[in-house]
Amino acid sequence: MAMATATSISSPAVEPARPMTAKRPARPLLDGSLLPEPAQLLDGVNEKVWIEVIQKMDEVYNDLLQYEVALEQNNAALEESHRFIASILASMSDILVVCDRHGRIEEVNPAFQRYTGRTESALKGTLIFDLFTDPAARQTAESLFIHAPSGDQGGQDVELLLQAEDGGAVPVSFNWTPRLSGTGKLIGMVVTGRPVGELRRAYRELRQTHEDLKRTQQQLLHSEKMASLGRLVAGVAHELNNPISFVLGNVLALQRYAGRLQTYLEAVHNRGCDCIPELEELRSELRIDRIMEDMSPLIDGMIEGAERTRDIVDGLKRFSALDREAAERFNLAEVVERAVRWVAKSAPPHFAVHTELPEALPLRGSPGQLQQVVMNLVQNALQATAAQPAPLLEISGELGEREVRLTFHDNGPGIPDEALGHLFDPFFTTKPVGEGTGLGLSISYGIVERHGGRIVASNHPQGGAVFRLTLPRDGGTAA
Repeated sequence: MAMATATSISSPAVEPARPMTAKRPARPLLDGSLLPEPAQLLDGVNEKVWIEVIQKMDEVYNDLLQYEVALEQNNAALEESHRFIASILASMSDILVVCDRHGRIEEVNPAFQRYTGRTESALKGTLIFDLFTDPAARQTAESLFIHAPSGDQGGQDVELLLQAEDGGAVPVSFNWTPRLSGTGKLIGMVVTGRPVGELRRAYRELRQTHEDLKRTQQQLLHSEKMASLGRLVAGVAHELNNPISFVLGNVLALQRYAGRLQTYLEAVHNRGCDCIPELEELRSELRIDRIMEDMSPLIDGMIEGAERTRDIVDGLKRFSALDREAAERFNLAEVVERAVRWVAKSAPPHFAVHTELPEALPLRGSPGQLQQVVMNLVQNALQATAAQPAPLLEISGELGEREVRLTFHDNGPGIPDEALGHLFDPFFTTKPVGEGTGLGLSISYGIVERHGGRIVASNHPQGGAVFRLTLPRDGGTAA
């Protein structure tokens, strides 16, 4: 069976008519032969070749489309970056100027335009040195460019007078940073600056705020002292009552003795030496010998009572005085004993305080301030152990080579874990509303810190709260 032959599509039986055109001369090649005509080049090209050409054209077209999409995305990102940078430059309050290596302005931010009163177009291309008011400032600015740092670090801040919009001079603190090319060559300078007037105004406001804070701190300190003093009035009154009572009793006894002595002396002067038996009888009746024996103890007791009263009053004056007393040498053990005595006098009878202190704990600082610290710790222990059947506070002291250590351990419920980190924060308190200001421990912390020491709070493994107070013997910064 004979097979039919297929006719090629690329070789039609009838050739289409071609338009009549002028025949161009053939172009010679390098070897001297002539370049064939286009029609001759296309002769013999089959369908497969055309399909490959169309596929290549489609691939090139797809590549062009993808490239165009990526280009549009990059342009959008670039425009977004430009808008972001422009918004940052517009919101800057500091001056920003970009110059070439000769000092000609290339870019400025709106803040610089506001200070100089010139537009961006008017500033571009001008020398930055022409914007300074005096020759000295211009010379300094020129030297900054001539002696630019070799690295990428900026120079020192220099205060120069910049010509303002109204024609006046504005002091500005300038800083410059070199612009380097990829090869490390200097191509320009970035100049930043801030008007010094704003810095000075901010410094004045900061200093005023600091002074107000110091005054507020002093007022809080004094208020807390007065509050503590008010809570201890009963104890101090009881403490003063003892010496005053036996001074008063001794004075009354001396008053009676004075009457008897006066009667005896008058009898001696009136009767003379002839009535010795009668004087002996009167002497025995008035107990003159007993009076003479009691006279010295009575006077000593009065002196002791007066000295104790003076010490109590002196302690009150030190405690209630503002934080202005100079550092002095004192015995911390006596301060602790006095503070415990004052608090314990106003405490319930079953509140016990056991102290184990050396006879002398020499320290340099403010005894009144440290007495307030001890009283605050004792008062806190008193309030913390109020619910215990037998409230107890143990105070121990230790004298080191360079420091003095005090430990306060009560048998209360201890300190909650969430409160340990905030115990010395101002106005932080775990007491009910109306029973504490939250300033006692904060003020105590500040006093100890000013003395160069530290105070730490923790919970004892066997229960109760523990406060450890460590103070340098030389008084630290309080001196």
